[in-house]
Amino acid sequence: MDIEGKKIVVTGAASGIGRALARRFQAEGAAQIVLTDVNQNGLDEVAREIGADAKVANMGDEGDVVNFIQYAEERLGQIDLLCNNAGISVAGGPEVSTDDWQNIWQVNVMAHVWATRAALPAMLARGEGYLLHTASAAGLLSQIGSAPYAVTKHAAVAFAEWLAITYGDQGLKVSALCPQAVRTAMTAGHEDGVASIDGMMEPEVLCDAVIETLNKESFLVLPHPEVATYIQRKAGDYDRWLGGMRRLQTQYGQPEWP
Repeated sequence: MDIEGKKIVVTGAASGIGRALARRFQAEGAAQIVLTDVNQNGLDEVAREIGADAKVANMGDEGDVVNFIQYAEERLGQIDLLCNNAGISVAGGPEVSTDDWQNIWQVNVMAHVWATRAALPAMLARGEGYLLHTASAAGLLSQIGSAPYAVTKHAAVAFAEWLAITYGDQGLKVSALCPQAVRTAMTAGHEDGVASIDGMMEPEVLCDAVIETLNKESFLVLPHPEVATYIQRKAGDYDRWLGGMRRLQTQYGQPEWP
């Protein structure tokens, strides 16, 4: 996909990866962009900067997501590229409260389902459309210190895979963005954590990989190329890979049951 002239939607656009994507799409010549975030002030600032339409929405609420997609379609006429980007993180494991598990599941997974459900019929009717799902290298590997993040990002990748398999022959293109550590509000204070073992990437640099992958219409967007090697090692010897991850966990701190 060539971004020039396209009509694009970005969720989680007030900061971090979403903001960087919105700016880059505008610089690449997108015809129109519609943004959303739960952060009104940040959203308005980005929208003014790039001349986009914007609507506040909570991606953890199905009604908000559906209403936003309807708003975007009204403003754009059609959605060429839908970036399901909004996401959150919760530290911990089985002890994390059910409410927190449910919240991260809704934002990191169900928001992708709801937005896609709302936008997909028009894409299939046209015989074309593109979905970019922001997941994480954690969705291909795992996440030391956060079971909810690892589980939900695995699910986001799985949903993107299923969409690519099921609708790929009907004109739908799908990509999954799977970076390691990116300098955002989510990673603030964790610059020396395990996720940044291969370096903390700036969101603007990540966008280079996104544009390159969209141009190729490939599935995986890997801003950190090392992730491809880690995937191969995991598939080649799962037990050895698990042992290596346990050593990383020991290095960066063993979690304790509260």
